[in-house]
Amino acid sequence: MKTVSDKTRGTLLTIAGVIVLSPDALLISSVSVDTWTLVFWRGLLTAATLTVSLIVVHGKGTLREGFRIGIPGFFVGVFFAASTISFVTSVRMTTAANTLVIVAAMPLVAAVFTRVFLGEKVPVRTWAAVVIGFSGIGLVFSGSLAGGSPLGDLLALATAFLMAANFVIIRRFKKVNMIPAVVLSGLMTTFLTGFLVNPVPLSTSDIFLLTVIGTVVLPVPLAVMTVSPKLIPAAEVSLIMLLETFLGPFWVWLALAERPEMETVLGGSILIFTLVVHAWAGMGKSGNRGSSVI
Repeated sequence: MKTVSDKTRGTLLTIAGVIVLSPDALLISSVSVDTWTLVFWRGLLTAATLTVSLIVVHGKGTLREGFRIGIPGFFVGVFFAASTISFVTSVRMTTAANTLVIVAAMPLVAAVFTRVFLGEKVPVRTWAAVVIGFSGIGLVFSGSLAGGSPLGDLLALATAFLMAANFVIIRRFKKVNMIPAVVLSGLMTTFLTGFLVNPVPLSTSDIFLLTVIGTVVLPVPLAVMTVSPKLIPAAEVSLIMLLETFLGPFWVWLALAERPEMETVLGGSILIFTLVVHAWAGMGKSGNRGSSVI
């Protein structure tokens, strides 16, 4: 019987994760609760969902699996928690299109972090992509300065940096199952925002939306992000993740008629084109070999 290659599994897994994640910005914009209540329930439900999945897979060894993440896993949890807070706040303060376009710079930031913290050589094409890509982000910021929310855009950029840091840590510690670290991040956000939650009872629609976010839309992609870099090269993961930059604003536009500013469209086009060319060139250099599954 023919077995499915790591490359095929990694590609399909990443595509599935991005598709599941793509309505996140729409759901965040649709929930009527305040930001801290939203972050609280996202963290709590995500932690609960992934804990159940770990128990199903590892049974009595779940606790041991959790302790295996060590110090690196602790930082993954911290960065995931911080990125969750910054992402949600960004979507609430600026447009979903701005947030998703700026967060799409994460692969470029990860390339810089890889050079600085892991000592890996970064090709000239990557440095060129960093310069061009961030010029696109600057264009998005210029649109916000004219009447949008620069702080919301800065939080989106912070999200890109935090996610890039996680990407580098996960790549560095491939043999460690980092899903327990995602559980830890959920517990951290729950604890940090628990004192700020609005005590007003949730509406039926908010309960439904929060349940969808916390049991499907968030935990599934987060779990994928701890696995897919072990199956396919970073360039391919980055290329596939760009789907969210297109799908996310599309769902928001379709449901809420939130049209992006012209600066966002132009800046996003520059950034996406740069990332596609860079990722495609990276695949050409690295070939089709995927990492082994741990």
